[in-house]
Amino acid sequence: MRYWLFKSEPDKWSWDMQKAKGDAGEQWDGIRNYLARNNMREMKLGDLGFFYHSNIGKEVVGVVEVCQEIHPDTTTDDPRWECVDVKAVCDMPKPVTLADVKATESLSQMSLVTSMRLSVQPVTPEEWEIVCRMGGLDPADLPGR
Repeated sequence: MRYWLFKSEPDKWSWDMQKAKGDAGEQWDGIRNYLARNNMREMKLGDLGFFYHSNIGKEVVGVVEVCQEIHPDTTTDDPRWECVDVKAVCDMPKPVTLADVKATESLSQMSLVTSMRLSVQPVTPEEWEIVCRMGGLDPADLPGR
C-alpha cells in the first residue's frame, strides 16, 4: 500500500462534498500537471490518501481511499489527462494544519512542505503515521492495515 495527499480548494470541492459521494466515490478530475497525473498512475486500489483543503483552511481534514485506478478524465477530450476515483474513509478528528506540518521537524521533507503547489503528492509511510497521529487517528485502525 502507498500513501498520497490530494489537495482541493474547499470552495470548489470540499471534504463534505467528497463524503456525500459515499462508497461510490468521485473521480479526482481536472488535474493538468504531468507530475500530479503521473502520481495518480502509480496508485493502486486501496491506497490511502489525505484530503487536504488548500487556500482556505490549509489543513488535512480527512482520509480517502483509491476506489478506481487510473482512467481517462471525463472532464476533457484530451487523452493526456487521466484520473483516479477516491472515496471518503473518515474525518481527521483534529485537522492537521500546514503550520503544524511545517513546525514538525520530522515532516520537513514532506512534499506538502517542499512541493506546496503540487495537487497530488506522495506521502511516505513515516509521514503517514506522524500526520495520522497528529490528527488523532491510529493508522492501524484504517483500511488495509
